[in-house]
This record gives sequence, structure tokens and C-alpha cells, in this order.
Amino acid sequence: MKTLKNGVVLLAMALLASACDTKTNEKTEAAADSVVLHEPAPADLNSDQSTLLKTILGPAEQNPAGVVLRGIAFGDGIAKVKATETFDMFEETPDHLGYTSETAQLETIDVQYFLTAEKKVSKITIDVYLNSPEATKQLWNASKQYFSDAYSKPKEESKKITWNNKTIRVDMEDVSEGKDYGLKFQFFPADKNVLAAN
Repeated sequence: MKTLKNGVVLLAMALLASACDTKTNEKTEAAADSVVLHEPAPADLNSDQSTLLKTILGPAEQNPAGVVLRGIAFGDGIAKVKATETFDMFEETPDHLGYTSETAQLETIDVQYFLTAEKKVSKITIDVYLNSPEATKQLWNASKQYFSDAYSKPKEESKKITWNNKTIRVDMEDVSEGKDYGLKFQFFPADKNVLAAN
């Protein structure tokens, strides 16, 4: 009887030791399988915003006097937009053409060319979807400097800036909300006669 009692105690101790060892091994295995997450470095998360602004505007040689951006001027026909724009077309409707491009950091630039009834460019909007508030602030500052140098001193509100000159009005707005970050640019002809002349 005493031997049976000792055997049961030894068996219970062995099971208990085995159960403790399994939990320890599970913890060790889980720790080895866990991924250590680090905050991404800004360069890994965000594009260089000065370079991104150049991408948005298009090559300088495409933008001589009279051209708004990306080689397109107000009053240009739909054929010129299709021949000139290098981004991927994502939308074509009777009143606008939409193009998109994505950076290596998965930031997105959407350009829309709004058209008159005669199929001529009457307005251009650009939506830039960014990855962080830092990227938004950097693109805001780079754009503010560029347009202020090109068009004059802006009219500033809390999340919107407007530039005006004789031929163009540019609006830039911070449209960030929650964890969605980005800027919206809108380009309008300041003189409606520009559309009639082209």
C-alpha cells in the first residue's frame, strides 16, 4: 500500500513537473516567434516631400510660362491631356479625367482635370494621400514656399492657403482627419477669358 501511495505521489509530481516544463517551453517558444516592432524611420514611411512636390508639379521643362502644371494649361483640350499626362488613368467621365500615381512608400497622388462642355481644361485638382502628420507638414511647407515664390504672398487660414495672381488661383488645404493624412490642391483660372482664348 505504501509503495502504491509513493508511486501515485511520484506520478503526480512527474505530471506536475511535466506541465510546468510545457508552460515554460511555450513561453520560450512564443518569445522566439514574436516579432519585435520598431517605429519605422521617417525615410521608410515617407517620401522626400520636396521630391514629391516636383512629381506633383511635373518636370520643370513641361511647365513654361502659361502652363499650370504637369504640362497642362487651362483651355487645353482633352487630347493634349491624354497625350501629356504620365500618371495612370483611373477615370474618364464627360466632365473630367482622373489620373493616379503611387510612390514607393505607398503615398498616392490623384490628379483630376475638369473639363468644359467643349472638352477643355477648366480646373485641376490634386489629392495627395500621405502616411504621417510629419509628411503632411513637410509637403505643406515645401508647397507653401514654392507657390509663394511663384505667385506672391498667400492668404492664410488655419488649414487652407490661397494664392492669386492675374492668371491663376491656387488653393492648398490640409485634409488630414484621424489617421488619414493628406493635402488637396485646386487650380482655377483667375480670368475666365483664358478658357475662351484657348
